[in-house]
Amino acid sequence: MAINIDKTICVGCGACLKACPYDAIDMIGRKAIMNANCVHCGSCVDSCKFKAITSTASDAPKADLAEWKGILVFAETRDGAPAKVALELLGRGRGLADERKVPLYAALLGHQVEPLAQTLIAHGADVVLTVDDPQLAEFRTAPFCRALTGVIREIKPEIVLIGATVIGRDLAPRTANRLRTGLTADCTELAIEAASGLLLQTRPAFGGNVMATIICPNHRPQMSTVRPGVMKPLAADPNRKGEVKPVKIGLKDADLKVIVRETIRSAAKHVDLAEAQVIVAGGRGVGGAQQFGVVRDLAALLGGEIGASRAAVESGWIGHDHQVGQTGKSVSPKLYIALGISGAIQHLAGISGADFVVAVNRDPLAPIMKAADVAIVGDLHQVAPLLAAEIRRHRKEASA
Repeated sequence: MAINIDKTICVGCGACLKACPYDAIDMIGRKAIMNANCVHCGSCVDSCKFKAITSTASDAPKADLAEWKGILVFAETRDGAPAKVALELLGRGRGLADERKVPLYAALLGHQVEPLAQTLIAHGADVVLTVDDPQLAEFRTAPFCRALTGVIREIKPEIVLIGATVIGRDLAPRTANRLRTGLTADCTELAIEAASGLLLQTRPAFGGNVMATIICPNHRPQMSTVRPGVMKPLAADPNRKGEVKPVKIGLKDADLKVIVRETIRSAAKHVDLAEAQVIVAGGRGVGGAQQFGVVRDLAALLGGEIGASRAAVESGWIGHDHQVGQTGKSVSPKLYIALGISGAIQHLAGISGADFVVAVNRDPLAPIMKAADVAIVGDLHQVAPLLAAEIRRHRKEASA
C-alpha cells in the first residue's frame, strides 16, 4: 500500500500528525509531508476529513533480496553489561554466519556503551554497530525502534536475531512492521536450509504440542526472537579482533513518546530461570502446593532458583514465572534437579541446554529418567531430604 498526500487539498490542520502512531508525518510550510517512518498503516487516511490523504496499492518493485547480506544480533544490555541472551545469540549467529560466509554484526544501542563492544567481539561479532545517544540511556520503545530500524536499513542484514525478553518482545514486532517484513517469535532452534540459504525458524505451536518450522522467502530481513537459554554462547576470546563502527541516527524529540523520570527496582524477588546456574524443579509428583516446601528447601540450600513443570503450574501450586519447558522458560543451568517430573517432550526440550540433570521419580520408565545424567528411583519426599543432609555434611567436612 502507498500513502499519497495531495498538497493542493491539504490545509495543514495537523489531524494526521496526531493520528500517526509512528511520527511519520512532518508539517512543512503548512503542508503534510510523509517521512521515512511511514509503515503504511493507514491511520492518517482515516483522520483526514478533507480527503487530502489517500492510499493506493503499491506497484513498487520488490527489494532485491541479493542486497541483503550478513547476520545482525541485537545486543541487549542489562545493568551496564551485555545480557546473557545477547551472548547466546552471538554464539548461534556465529555458526549461521560461517555457514553463509557472511559477517556477523552486533547492534549496540544505548548511552556510553562503546566500552561493551569488545565483549561482543570476544563472543563472536565481526562488527559492532554502536548508536550512542542520551535518549537511549533507558529503554523506550520508540527511540530504540527508530535506532534499530536505522541500523538495519544501513547495513541490510539478511537475518536479524533478537532475544525473546520483555524488551525484545516489545522491540522486535515494531521493528519488523517498520521494515515491512515477517517475524517468527519465541524460536527454539535456527538453521540454514542448504538448497535455498533461507533461515529455518523453529518454534513451538498449538500449545507446544507441535514444532513449526517457518521461513520468510520473499522479504528481508528474516527476523526471529529467540528464547533465552536455548542457545550456547561461545567461550570469550579476548584476543579476537573486530571493528567498532558508530552509526548516526537522527533521534528527535518526537521519538520520545515516554519520558523516564525514575527507575525503581522491585523489592520482590525476581525469578530469572534463564540466568540461573542451579534450578530445582517440582512436578505433579510433589503432590500439592504445601508439599512444594521440599523443592524450596533444596533450592535454597544450593543457592538456586525454583522451577516447575506445566502440570504443577496448571494445578495452581506455584506461579507461571517458575514454569520450565516450551510453554514456559527454556533454561541452561549447570545443574537441573527434577523432583517428581515425568518429563513430557515439551519439558525435555526446555531443559536441553542444562549441563547436568538429576531426576528423582518413582517410575523408572519415566522419560525424564532416560534424559537424566543421574536417575534416582524413589519417593522424592524421602530422597530430597537425604540429598540435602548429604550436601550439608559435605560442606561441613570441607570447612573443617
